Amino acid sequence: MILIVDDTPENLISLKKVLEKNNFEVDTASSGEEALKKVLKNSYVLIILDVQMPDMDGFEVAEAISGYSKAKETAIIFLSAANTELKFIAKGYSSGGLDYITKPLDMNILLLKVKTFYRIYEQSRKLKEMQETLLAEIEFRKEAERKKDEFISIASHELKTPLTSVKGYVQLLERSVIKGDTATVKKHLEKAQIQLEKLNSLIADLLDISKIESGKLKLNKQEFSIDYLLDNVLEIMHQSNPTFKIIKRGKANCNIFADEMRIEQVIVNFLTNAIKYSPGTEEILITVNVKDEQVYVAVKDSGIGMLPEQLEHVFDKFYRVEETSQRFQGLGIGLYISSEIIRRHGGEIGVNSEYGQGSEFYFIMPINLKTEATTN
Repeated sequence: MILIVDDTPENLISLKKVLEKNNFEVDTASSGEEALKKVLKNSYVLIILDVQMPDMDGFEVAEAISGYSKAKETAIIFLSAANTELKFIAKGYSSGGLDYITKPLDMNILLLKVKTFYRIYEQSRKLKEMQETLLAEIEFRKEAERKKDEFISIASHELKTPLTSVKGYVQLLERSVIKGDTATVKKHLEKAQIQLEKLNSLIADLLDISKIESGKLKLNKQEFSIDYLLDNVLEIMHQSNPTFKIIKRGKANCNIFADEMRIEQVIVNFLTNAIKYSPGTEEILITVNVKDEQVYVAVKDSGIGMLPEQLEHVFDKFYRVEETSQRFQGLGIGLYISSEIIRRHGGEIGVNSEYGQGSEFYFIMPINLKTEATTN
């Protein structure tokens, strides 16, 4: 928009008509004070400013405008009928003007100048947008690089821990075998097996991430009982975590058409997270029901819970919820993988949580989404 500032009404009207006829949006002010008020409220690409005005001349108006952060980049063209000497023209430029035109006006020349300023403005605006986009992309590369480095560091640590443990148990096994201590051999084998399962789980998650990124995560769908699946999962979880009581509430009483192994993976992830992030507690609630041809499964704990800013990112790749007083193991990809699995089943995944009051992770998905048996 263009602002014309002139204390002579006929000058305002005639110039406004010419500019509007050439498809420019125009605003007017009949004094310097009125112009300054409008500049504070509105954004202008160009200000056409008369020099000879009472109370506040054009030079003073321009100097005041240059002090406004909002308008300091606005182009100003001075118009003058009396002050045509070189010293006044120089003052116009020093006051912040980009051009100084003497009256009587040649409207064709003025229009050419206005169009030129508009073209420069558009080019500058586009260049600024490109710079902002480029800076945003650079920041996104930097953030991606930081996350990659952090993930490599975490992955190295998490993979090294079970490997080191297995190595230690193998050394202990060797000594126990030499001594013929069968009971100790069995104990060390069981502990080594647990560490190997952890290692296997970490590697499986890394492979799943790779499949998701390359679009090769396959779903082998078939009908199965969600209740039977849950009962099996709870039995396995109880064996590996005997101190935790997992209470099942509700029943689906139906078969669902989905990838049984992947749905089990999501439920196991919910349960292991509930146990991991609930130190000092001993009970977890799992709820299942069916409504409107959709199955609902939720796992609720009484653990540390999450802050609102953590809830926003909990399903992001590589995001890990950390408590200041303790460090939890994991790569920060389990919930991301779970969200991708549920999304590819046409479902919805979510979480309800309050800091210090525990969390409830859930998913909802169609029970009978008949698609291809194998889906990429």
